[in-house]
Amino acid sequence: MTSNGTLDRSTHPSGATLDNSAADIGLLVLRVVFGGLLAAHGAQKLFGWFSGPGWSGNAASFDSMGYNPGKLFGALAGLSEFTGGILLLLGLLTPLASAIVLGTMINAINATWGGGLLTGKGYEMPLLFAAVGAVVAFTGPGKFSLDHGRPWQRQGIVWGVAAIAVAVIAAVVTLILKWTL
Repeated sequence: MTSNGTLDRSTHPSGATLDNSAADIGLLVLRVVFGGLLAAHGAQKLFGWFSGPGWSGNAASFDSMGYNPGKLFGALAGLSEFTGGILLLLGLLTPLASAIVLGTMINAINATWGGGLLTGKGYEMPLLFAAVGAVVAFTGPGKFSLDHGRPWQRQGIVWGVAAIAVAVIAAVVTLILKWTL
C-alpha cells in the first residue's frame, strides 16, 4: 500500500518486486521454446516424428555428409538433440544440457559450413542454437526450472566455462572420429 492507501503494484506481498521475476520468465520462455524445438529436431531424426526422416533416413543423411557410419553418428546427433532439448525445456541438469546442445551444434556448424551464413542452407540455425546453449550455460535456467533450489543447481561463470569446455572437447572428439572412421 502506498501512503495514500492505494495498492502499490510494483511489489509482491513478499516484498520482492515483480520485475525480479521478469528475467526468470524470459528464461522460461527461451528454454521451453528452444528446448522444445531442439527436442522435436531430435525426434525427427530418431523416430520420424514431425515429418522427419526417421533413423534410417537420418543415417543415410549422415553418411552423405561424411559422418560414417551414419547409423552411429545420426543416432548420436538425434539423441543429443532430443535429450539436450528435453533437459533444457525442463531446466534440469542445465550445464550438462547446455554442453550437449553446444557440442552437437558445433558439429552441425561443421556440417553446414560450406553453405555459408544467411543462405538458407548454411550454418545460421546451428549457430543460433549454439548461442542459446552457451547463454543458458552461464545464466542458468532461472527459478522456474527443475534445477532451481536443488543441491545440484549450478550456474555462473565457472559452470558456463566448464559447459563450453566439455562441449568443445566432445565436438572435437566427434570430428576426429568422423575423420578417422
